[in-house]
Amino acid sequence: MKSKRIVVLDNIRSVHNVGSIFRTSDALGVDKIILCGCTPTPKDRFGRERKDLAKVALGAEKDIEWEYKEDTEKALKELKKEGYEIICVEQSEKSVDYKEIKIGKPTVLVMGSEVEGISTGILKFADIVAEVPMSGKKESLNVSVTFGIVAFRFFDN
Repeated sequence: MKSKRIVVLDNIRSVHNVGSIFRTSDALGVDKIILCGCTPTPKDRFGRERKDLAKVALGAEKDIEWEYKEDTEKALKELKKEGYEIICVEQSEKSVDYKEIKIGKPTVLVMGSEVEGISTGILKFADIVAEVPMSGKKESLNVSVTFGIVAFRFFDN
């Protein structure tokens, strides 16, 4: 059976954000998480479990299929070829309010770096660029908080 809900984490630096995204993904029945670039994985380079990630994920890292891919663009190119709709969460000239988006086919939700966001090279793979509108003085939310907001909108069914 083809996965219907995939999350791609592109160069997210914080192990705590990754653990939180695993935990939220488990709550929503995400099929797979692809960790790219410098994003920490549930196991370190020696194959040992990362206790710092596990503490935040509360075991979700053991229940959700995950894989590491160094090159995000290559990973997205493969997913697009398989027929997935790619939704990047980023503020850009092309972004639309996440509440206006309807998904109907297998979907990949892409989250980017806490500081740099999603690069233009990655955004070129997006079928949709979604953003969470901000009303306050801050321009953005923490990546794991933003993930929770949009993932519950897209995947909670």
